[in-house]
Amino acid sequence: MPVYRDEALVLRTQKLGEADRIVTLLTREHGKVRAVGKGVRRTSSRVGARLEPFMFVDAQLYVGRTLDVVTQVETVGPYASEIARDYALYTAGTAMLETAERLTEEGEPAVQQFWLLAGAVRALAQHHHAAGLVLDSYLLRALSVAGWAPSFTDCARCGEPGPHTAFSVGTGGAVCPRCRPPGSTAPAPETFALLAALLAGDWATADASSARHRSEASGLVAAYSQFHLERRLRSLRLVEREPDRQDAADLTTTRETETTFL
Repeated sequence: MPVYRDEALVLRTQKLGEADRIVTLLTREHGKVRAVGKGVRRTSSRVGARLEPFMFVDAQLYVGRTLDVVTQVETVGPYASEIARDYALYTAGTAMLETAERLTEEGEPAVQQFWLLAGAVRALAQHHHAAGLVLDSYLLRALSVAGWAPSFTDCARCGEPGPHTAFSVGTGGAVCPRCRPPGSTAPAPETFALLAALLAGDWATADASSARHRSEASGLVAAYSQFHLERRLRSLRLVEREPDRQDAADLTTTRETETTFL
């Protein structure tokens, strides 16, 4: 049978029989793959812990009739344990995995989505930034890669140079007074600046933002994401937002290792 090897991020797992597990992987070269890990739920399995959500692995698989089969796994990034022990990290990470699964198709390479998710998961596990900021940045950038790039300065409808004061989810972001549809919101200028920073990977601006503007930005990102995905992200309602616990005193101790996760 054809055998292939690829780097992969584990998106989701589900039990199969008494000892097996179906694993959904986002691979670098083969897109989304659903495969069976035989015997990985046994306590004696040496690869079971490597096939958990958030793990970055190098996997060997062979092509099966309906599902591929994992035959060998090596760890590239052991992110699962660090993320799973912190509720804020875990809920933010779960929302990212769900989004990645929605935005990719089986058998269709999605290299940009793969590396974007890999960087975001690494940023969570290494505590580079507040979990909520990493999540919102990932959502905006993943949607941009998928073709739904928002505008936070110029008008999303007519292109009139901004900044503008209104935001329309259905229109695609900031809108000028002439294009502003009913139901548009009016975020604070600082919220627009934060959204633009998250999209561009400007972490100095994002990390210095206030709790109020992070909260407002998160609401807009959630609405924008679910509008374009055309269905609710179940994980988002469980996300524990960090800003209330990361005020100015915390921001002064930002790690020197902070870099963009892309």
